[in-house]
Amino acid sequence: MIDRTILPASSAQHQAVIDTLSDAFMTDPALSFIVPDEAARTKMLPKLFALLVPDDANAGTVMRSGNDEAAALWRYPGMAKDAGGTSFALMWNMLRIFGFSIARASTVADALAAHLPDGRYHYLHFVGVKRTHQGKGWGGAIIREGLARADADNLPTWLETATPENVPLYQRLGFVTQVEWDIPKGGPHFWGMMRAPG
Repeated sequence: MIDRTILPASSAQHQAVIDTLSDAFMTDPALSFIVPDEAARTKMLPKLFALLVPDDANAGTVMRSGNDEAAALWRYPGMAKDAGGTSFALMWNMLRIFGFSIARASTVADALAAHLPDGRYHYLHFVGVKRTHQGKGWGGAIIREGLARADADNLPTWLETATPENVPLYQRLGFVTQVEWDIPKGGPHFWGMMRAPG
């Protein structure tokens, strides 16, 4: 029997979460579009998640599995549109992380922000499973832990994905596609999905 215990990550465990998400998102369509070169993406992802993990910890909850097979970044109700901080800080951090890929990164970020719904909901900002553990139930396990919190608050949950293979998983967990869009100039297709409480 596999132990699928999911726990909040302490600040001392943030580096492990950064490592998990950096590995999980190596083949993500949106991040691959932003930084097409695999070697450059390998260097970029830890910098990106080193920014996002503590930011999301302050605005929500960082979750991890016991042996860091999976990790998730959740933002509390009312905090989804604050992802990234102030406009100046966001642009400076994006420039520092993405360098010459800043234009594609800004295009993706602007599209995500434009499609965030109004209202109060839990926001599944990022969820990832290490590539060696994908397809083994870890994604569903860590998402269900966060959904239980949303259900306790009687609030819906929002997420976006650019990975077509993930859409059926989210549908099985109760998410329904609300909107779809394409990133211009050859970017990926996105699904915006909402799950009602309960």
